[in-house]
Amino acid sequence: MTIQRKAIPNDKQLPVYLYELNNNKGTTIKITNIGCTITSITTPDRDGKIEEIALGFDDPMTYLSEDYLKNCSHFGATAGRYAGRIAKGQFNLLGKTYQLAVNDGENHLHGGPKGFHQKIWEGTIKDNQLIMKLESPHNDEGYPGSLKVEITITLTAEHELIIDYFAKTTHATPVNLTNHTYFNLSGLPGNILNHEVMIMADHYTPDINGIPTGEITSVKNTPFDFSTFTAIGERINQLPENNYNHNFVLNQGKDELARASIVKENISGRILEVFTTLPAIHFYTASYLDGTYSRGSRKFNSFEGFCMETQQFPDAPNKPQFADAIVTPDKPFKHTTIFKFSTDK
Repeated sequence: MTIQRKAIPNDKQLPVYLYELNNNKGTTIKITNIGCTITSITTPDRDGKIEEIALGFDDPMTYLSEDYLKNCSHFGATAGRYAGRIAKGQFNLLGKTYQLAVNDGENHLHGGPKGFHQKIWEGTIKDNQLIMKLESPHNDEGYPGSLKVEITITLTAEHELIIDYFAKTTHATPVNLTNHTYFNLSGLPGNILNHEVMIMADHYTPDINGIPTGEITSVKNTPFDFSTFTAIGERINQLPENNYNHNFVLNQGKDELARASIVKENISGRILEVFTTLPAIHFYTASYLDGTYSRGSRKFNSFEGFCMETQQFPDAPNKPQFADAIVTPDKPFKHTTIFKFSTDK
């Protein structure tokens, strides 16, 4: 496995880099230190043809452009401090109410308008691993405590992209780190509605406008039942917004590294398996993409990609019945997610 670093000249005089991880077996991952963002994933299909399977931009500076940030899709970004939504941007912790920055109507989403997705991370290459570090100061976007984050990224010969998350804090604070890559396993322009999905979750958390009601509900006899392989488009029109944008409660034990989902695309033969120690996964099918963003001549239209965001539950700081998402000086955030690429050949 090799890692190369390329400096990105820019008129803002920022220390921006693009890192290229290559396993010398056909899989290449590109990551910028802007937002610790995966900009590109290329991997072979069943016939050995190498194609792009992630949505993103070739020029890392696009992730900091005003037009992109005012309507940010978080392509490939590390979302934090808290991925997902927190209702009204408020939570109570140890008897004190905190007000976070809001950027999704009245709610807080993916760490706020100045979240981790647009921070300049510090990148280091060590022992064939890419280590990304960021320090979030006390009161950053309203969060208590100074938080030090370290993400170790490894690409293996078995085409596994391993993301090890670690964060420690000076004071109790909510933490939920995830990667927000949009995948399209076909390697071609077009929607992902023919991709077949299996999610290892017997339950999901119903929501109203993206905020969980607090219920944990069975997926049985609903459009959320992915206990067997089901095409994304098969039941999507049964949903109010014709879009999956929902949190699934994984069946695995607490902190157990287990397979959370499998996605396959039968024309290319590509398969994506997701493993995680986190308790939930957010499945998103990106119906809201409208062609505004593109890579070269390829426009990112509605349903152009899907996300499998391993995570804590949305709004968990306000839902005591949900898995605990509070990090303390004695209890750091320490989790692993693996994206494994293969084919059916």
